[in-house]
Order: sequence, then C-alpha cells, then structure tokens
Amino acid sequence: MTWIDHAIWWHVYPLGFTGAPIREAHGAPSPRLRHLIDWLDYAVELGCSGMLLGPIFASETHGYDSTDLLRIDPRLGDDADFDALVVACKERGLRILLDGVFSHVGAKHADVRAALAEGPGHPSAQLFDIDWEADGGPVPRVFEGHSSLVRFNHSSPATVRHVTHVLNHWLERGIDGWRLDAAYSVAPEFWAEVIPAARNRHPDAWFLGEVLHGDYVDFVARSRIDSVTQYELWKAIWSSLDDRNFFELDWALQRHNGFLAHFIPQTFIGNHDVTRIASRIGNEAAVCALTLLMTLGGVPSIYYGDEQAFAGIKEDRLGGDDEIRPAFPGSPAELSPLGAHVLRAHQDLIGLRRRHPWLVRARTTTLHLDNTRYRYRVSADEGQHLEIELDVNDSPQAWIRGSSGETLWSTR
Repeated sequence: MTWIDHAIWWHVYPLGFTGAPIREAHGAPSPRLRHLIDWLDYAVELGCSGMLLGPIFASETHGYDSTDLLRIDPRLGDDADFDALVVACKERGLRILLDGVFSHVGAKHADVRAALAEGPGHPSAQLFDIDWEADGGPVPRVFEGHSSLVRFNHSSPATVRHVTHVLNHWLERGIDGWRLDAAYSVAPEFWAEVIPAARNRHPDAWFLGEVLHGDYVDFVARSRIDSVTQYELWKAIWSSLDDRNFFELDWALQRHNGFLAHFIPQTFIGNHDVTRIASRIGNEAAVCALTLLMTLGGVPSIYYGDEQAFAGIKEDRLGGDDEIRPAFPGSPAELSPLGAHVLRAHQDLIGLRRRHPWLVRARTTTLHLDNTRYRYRVSADEGQHLEIELDVNDSPQAWIRGSSGETLWSTR
C-alpha cells in the first residue's frame, strides 16, 4: 500500500470557506488562507487524512478563471500564508491536494492580453488557442462557451513546459498532488506528457483528473493520470436512494468493480459543483449514501459542510454556486449543534473505514436486490469482507456487519 491507499480527503473550497469576495471588488490583500489552519484539528477529528483544496491561485472571480498560476490569490494571502498552511498540515499528518486549472485561464490574464495586443509573435501567444485569422481580428477559443475563460493551446510545447513548471513548483513547495480541473476537456496525450515529467521529480505525487462521463479506464491509461472522479457512482448513489431503485446502484457497482481492476477511482457524494446531498435526498438518506461511500472501493472525499448536514442548491445562473460554497465560522465551536448527529455518523463511518484500509480496493458482490432493499458484500483478495444492507422501504436505514455476522454499525 502507498499513502493514497489510506487517504480520506476533506474537500474545501477556500474562497467560499474563508468568506472571500467572489464577484465584488477584492479590496486589500488578506491572509484568509490562515483561517483554514484553525480548522485542521477539526479535519483530523473528523477522521480525514488530507485536505483537497479548491483553487487558491490569483484569479478574477471564482478561482477557475486564473490570472497567475504561480501566485497565491491576494484574497487568500501570499506565499508566507501558504507556507504556514503547509507546515500546519504536515504537523498534523495531513496531505495536501491542490486544484490545478490547466484547461483554461481567465480572459484578463496578462499573457492573454499581451498576446492579443501584440500578435502571434509575442512569446506568450503559443500558450493560448487563438484564431489569428478570424474576421475582425484575433479570436481566442473559450472554455465551454464562457467568454471569460480562454483555452490553453494544449498542442503547443510551450504549454507543456508551462504546466509542468507549475506542477513542479507547488510540489516542491510541499503539496502531495493535484486535482486537474476539467481534465476531460484536454486530450489525454497532453496529460501523458506533463504527468510523467512531474512524476520524475516527485514520484510519490498523486494526480486526479476531473472526468464526468465516458471511458474512464481508457482515459486513465492514455493520460497516465492516477485516478478520475467517479461521477457515475455519485449519480447512482443519490438517484437510487431518492427514487427507491437499487437496480441503478447495482449496475453502477458492477461497472465500479471493472474500474477497480485498472485504477482506484476517486469517490464522493458531494463537491463544489453539485447540490448538497442533504438537500437532494434528506439527512437520513444522506447517511445511507455516506455508508455506501465509506464501504466501497475508491479514494473518498467529504465535501466541507456535508458532515454537518449543510443544505445548498446549485442553480444554473450567475452566483448559482454560492449556496454550495459557503463561509465557515471562525472556529468549530461556532457551528450549530443541529448537525451533531450527522457529524457523529461521519466520524463513526470514517473511523470504520480507517480500521479496514483494505476497503480502498474492495470489490462488491450483490447478495440481495430489489427496489427498496439492497445487501452486498465488499471483499479483498486476502479474504477480508464486510456485509452492508440498505433498506429504504420506509425511513432509510443501513447496517454494516463483520465477517462473523456481528453488527459493526447501523443507523438505528
């Protein structure tokens, strides 16, 4: 086993978590990144072993429109604040995964402006995908129709060198790996150039690609990325619990077994891009979803606030992500006690998973299946196994039983 086999991430969106302004004027620089330090002990007590951080680099608004991938966003602080966070994480044994946006940059990026102003002869012009012969002047290719997001030119050696430099820069500053935002929108051959170049200098680094749909196994093989986001399983978990239809989950778990034969998927029931699990299916069913997450193969993450039963709806409008990316208070003591029951369930189930580290590669076998009741076995090659039962016929319930049939945990 390597360190990633024991990883359980607490996924935090720093700009939201720290209450930084998103679309408003940014104002003076602020060391908000240090606010995270006050929550590291909470992450440890939750049972997590690492921090999966959303964008922390200089950007225009939400962090995914970067203006400098080598500079900490002034809304969060500076290099000294980042270094303090790294030291505090290392003192607690917490790994750090950063969110790298290498699909595109913000349209106000200085190099984009310089390239458009000075033409294809400018040194930075090779970095971006620009139609220089378009009617009316040069037109940059944008990301998924967003005029504020300009695509990198991923066929350019200059972009390969630049992204490799960014990866290595922050790995040398103390992080343990990268989440590669919108990896699905970039040719796997690009990743197959930059990932080995970074891994040569940092052999223990872990690379996670954001991939929504498609052939996960083929993408991992061609890109040489370690893992991808298991959106198929995310959808099947909440949808099966919501619709009282465990046949969907069973099919997804058959596919999940196939993925595990080739790589270890990154699993989740919440993140910065989706409606909160408690808002989607309610608190009781959300605990059942957590039971699934913590007993299935994969590298799991907990999205901050889900462990407190936070609510939040994602909407397709400007500011539609704000509700699912809220600010956290100054300290854990300021949290509402209303989330205590769900927090306890998270601590119990994360603790159970940490006592059974073989679950990271576990395969599932269906023992009983109907619309409202599902029982399955998770097992490892060495013979370890657990049995899990879910029942949503009335109020959602879950049980986890050991190899001797004893109940290790239940919602009752």
